[in-house]
Amino acid sequence: MMNKKYAAQEELSVGEVSSRSGLPVSTIHFYESKGLISSQRNNGNHRRYKRGVLRKLAVIKVAQKTGIPLEEIKQAMSQLSNDKTITAEDWNNLAEQWRTDLNKRINQLTRLRDILGSCIGCGCLSVDECKLFNPKDSVAVNGPGAYYLDPNVHLGDE
Repeated sequence: MMNKKYAAQEELSVGEVSSRSGLPVSTIHFYESKGLISSQRNNGNHRRYKRGVLRKLAVIKVAQKTGIPLEEIKQAMSQLSNDKTITAEDWNNLAEQWRTDLNKRINQLTRLRDILGSCIGCGCLSVDECKLFNPKDSVAVNGPGAYYLDPNVHLGDE
């Protein structure tokens, strides 16, 4: 049931956006400073947000919960007009953009979960050889560090 107070309003104050979105005012201001959302100033120099900002904030919250960095969220959402309310089709397009990356992250986390008890990520952090996952220190050619934690590094026979 829609709250009658907000039903006829085209623009909302930051307090109303906070109340409706469940986000603190400081978070709304932060998102605005990062270019994820925008507002206009009224004659009293107070911020006013279009109603569509509520859906944008919901999308931002969902995307962040899946681990998508704010810069990637900003890039994806920059395709949408600031005045436009995000539609189901818009959401599907955004989700599709993020799906491949999310699948890579899921696979990486699954792999790390499965070796967590027996491996510290290899490169072996000063150990010359890891008989379990890095026999003959084959990952050493990549330099120092925990290379099994980096999804951008190809590790030979994997």
